[in-house]
Amino acid sequence: MLKKSLFFVVALLLSFALFLPAAFAFPPGTPSKSTVQSQLNALTVKSESSMTGYSRDKFPHWIGQGNGCDTRQLVLQRDADYYSGSCPVTSGKWYSYYDGVTFTDPSDLDIDHVVPLAEAWRSGASSWSTQKREDFANDLSGPQLIAVSASSNRSKGDQDPSTWQPTRSGAACGYSKWWISTKYKWGLSLQSSEKSALQGMLNSCVY
Repeated sequence: MLKKSLFFVVALLLSFALFLPAAFAFPPGTPSKSTVQSQLNALTVKSESSMTGYSRDKFPHWIGQGNGCDTRQLVLQRDADYYSGSCPVTSGKWYSYYDGVTFTDPSDLDIDHVVPLAEAWRSGASSWSTQKREDFANDLSGPQLIAVSASSNRSKGDQDPSTWQPTRSGAACGYSKWWISTKYKWGLSLQSSEKSALQGMLNSCVY
């Protein structure tokens, strides 16, 4: 019975893998479903603060990361199937997780802040120091940054999952994990509608 159960789980995971390119890998720090569920349950639910005083300039981003590279270039390198050029990256191959489109020109890609900067501001970052906001906007240690099509990133804007979700079937799981994990790591709050949407997305995860 145990062997049959293990076989079923392996077969299911392999079937899900068929929907992604072999080279695609989730951003670093992507947690398991059970871990993310605990994180979601622990997040504070409250109304968002106003946008008064907000500016993207208060979140210095794409800062230098050494060797002539900035944060954008490092994410392009990390998320590429393969790439040419160092900094700047001049060509390569990328799979946009949100809409399932493959690109070879880095100018067609945006580096998405999974939790948008304006959303972070409304959820607690308005009280942070500029240094902490810079750290958030350039966080390479967690799943806050991902290379996606410019069109999907701009369609998303600063919306939360109650009003915007990736268009590709099957992307809800990863996106919900990244959003929840980022808000948990940085101590940001949720709205009730946002939490409900995230729970629905997280329920689609197998593991």
